[in-house]
Amino acid sequence: MNIKLIVVSKTDIPYIKEGIDQYLERLKHYTDFQIITIPPVKNGGKMSANEIKEKEGELILKQLANVDLSVLLDEHGKEYTSVGFSEFIQQQMNAGIRTLAFVIGGAFGFSPSVYAAADRKISLSQMTFNHQMVRLFFVEQLYRAHTILRHEKYHNE
Repeated sequence: MNIKLIVVSKTDIPYIKEGIDQYLERLKHYTDFQIITIPPVKNGGKMSANEIKEKEGELILKQLANVDLSVLLDEHGKEYTSVGFSEFIQQQMNAGIRTLAFVIGGAFGFSPSVYAAADRKISLSQMTFNHQMVRLFFVEQLYRAHTILRHEKYHNE
């Protein structure tokens, strides 16, 4: 199964980028995973939050065109434990999903069209996190899910 993480704007905080890179290296042993970065909206400083969400939404939807299942990382989504998230990943593999895409929106969230196109929503926490930190938390949890599925030591360290 291919797994994509679609994000808006690049990760520019060095320690977060370093952490993400470490988990990307680890994930290579388990799954075909890639991060797709959507560029920030041009002239976004002159636009309203809704206009920015719409522009970002158009670019996100282009990336979702060829996926089998899309999951928004959203504060109103279903919460999982780490074991529950690993079971979710296993269910998608068992269902024959070829491409699973997770999406982290921009600072203003998702446009209505992105919400309408999404198959599911998952929340990493009831707390609010910086969008760049969510990327690190997500790749760590994806790595953890794969170690749980393989009964490896990482989850219990």
